[in-house]
Amino acid sequence: MKNLLKPVLAAGLAVAAISTAPAVSAQVNGSIATVNAPEVVLRSAAFQAAYQQIDATFAAQRTTIQQRSQQRQALLEQLDTNNDGQFDDAEQQAAQSAPQLAQIQQLEQEIQQNSSLIERARVYAIEQILLQYVPSLQQVVQANNIQLVVANEAVVFAQPAASISDQVIAAINARAATVGITPPANWQPSRQSVAIFQEVQQALIALQVQRQQQQGTATPPATQQPTGR
Repeated sequence: MKNLLKPVLAAGLAVAAISTAPAVSAQVNGSIATVNAPEVVLRSAAFQAAYQQIDATFAAQRTTIQQRSQQRQALLEQLDTNNDGQFDDAEQQAAQSAPQLAQIQQLEQEIQQNSSLIERARVYAIEQILLQYVPSLQQVVQANNIQLVVANEAVVFAQPAASISDQVIAAINARAATVGITPPANWQPSRQSVAIFQEVQQALIALQVQRQQQQGTATPPATQQPTGR
């Protein structure tokens, strides 16, 4: 789980305000349609319920991540001796023997450990939703006599009416309003689940940034970390 996307905090905050991005493509006249799988997962009732449950279940871990991130940032600022938000060559060199470096690495390890617990639960929930995705898609295809379904990202242009994402979401909601968030001990995520998770996280983080910008509270970029040995 080391390579899964972060931050986990911003993604959690954005769930309550999910909005639909322009999703779709192709030509919907009963034979050709398009679908946006990440959007379908993101807007499903099971996804929203699962992420809210995960936020509550892992509240202590989320608090720890926030606290350790603040501590890490404070230590990085101590190493940024000219206060320009960057590390020049002299600061990089000095940081290699600074006591703060070991503290920063320890904090990052704690952040990673707690983030991994949350990410694992989220990927598992998404994988359970994806188990409902194919039968739901087949249901919509059969009901509308569709001959060809194209993934949204594979199409250059199409009218919005070509999308069947809303119908697939409705079918998933009817099949499973909730999913589990606790994976078995020996569970390993599928490649597809991780890929969809990453796309969903990117969408949630982008939404959170957009909301912060609209409210004038966008978080400034963190100080760049000095390179370790």
